[in-house]
Amino acid sequence: MKHLLSAADLSRDEIGQILDTAAEMHDVQRREVKKLPALRGRTVVNLFFEDSTRTRSSFEIAGKWLSADVINVSAKGSSVSKGESLRDTALTIAAMGVDGMVIRHHASGAPHQVAQWVDAAIVNAGDGTHEHPTQALLDAYTMQQRLGDLAGKHVAIVGDLTHSRVVRSNLLLLKTLGAQVTLVAPPTLMPSGIVDWAKADGFTLSEDFDAVLPTVDAVMMLRVQKERMTGGYFPTPREYTVHYGLTRDRLKLLPEHAVICHPGPMNRGLEIAADAADEARSSILDQVSAGVAVRMSVLYYLLGGAA
Repeated sequence: MKHLLSAADLSRDEIGQILDTAAEMHDVQRREVKKLPALRGRTVVNLFFEDSTRTRSSFEIAGKWLSADVINVSAKGSSVSKGESLRDTALTIAAMGVDGMVIRHHASGAPHQVAQWVDAAIVNAGDGTHEHPTQALLDAYTMQQRLGDLAGKHVAIVGDLTHSRVVRSNLLLLKTLGAQVTLVAPPTLMPSGIVDWAKADGFTLSEDFDAVLPTVDAVMMLRVQKERMTGGYFPTPREYTVHYGLTRDRLKLLPEHAVICHPGPMNRGLEIAADAADEARSSILDQVSAGVAVRMSVLYYLLGGAA
């Protein structure tokens, strides 16, 4: 495999190999000297056309801990702000002899296009409302650390499904791993065509969060992406929280063994209460930590000859 563009690119064996390697990479974070020579002499460019904290920082740290030369390029301050096209930007960077590009773009499908234009390995770090495969990998890694094998486990993904790229990658990855998935959201935040997709891929849909919550092994709360909303998807923030927020009262419905996840950044008090974000069952900071290990594994898999 030369690129990681979609969670659908990965077989069960490949997912297992990436997550097993991530577990070894995770040990590096606990060392006093956090450095491996695996990608020495390799150059990775993080090409981010959207703002990001967790994803960009974790890819930068991952590359540097593997001894790669890492260069960060953002739309602001680059030739993109002067009107340069994505194609010309990608070809210009590729002409410098880089080995890999990590791309985050507001347009769905942008990393797929770049992969057709250049010879460098391409990692999709989030494209529009399409996918975010490394997020799904780190989510699976985090849940496995608490729950073991995810085959047969019940995962509920709750919230703004329409604007989320995380949910699409998680559905594809969790299906490959054999998990049972339920998507929970108000009708206004259910994506177009989701009913047909659910029938084809075997996941379930629900508008009743309280009915689903007692049955789950993991619950993933999605951020309400207000910056992508152009209309009234729900009457008020308070009403959304009452029906679809992981509140203090809803924590009582959650099984004791269950894991709480959130891809971040969080809207505390909207989709998740502070009590839920900070309690013992929360793996939200574990997800952040896992993000570095998983992205180290992905970069090694694509650039270090692990495959």
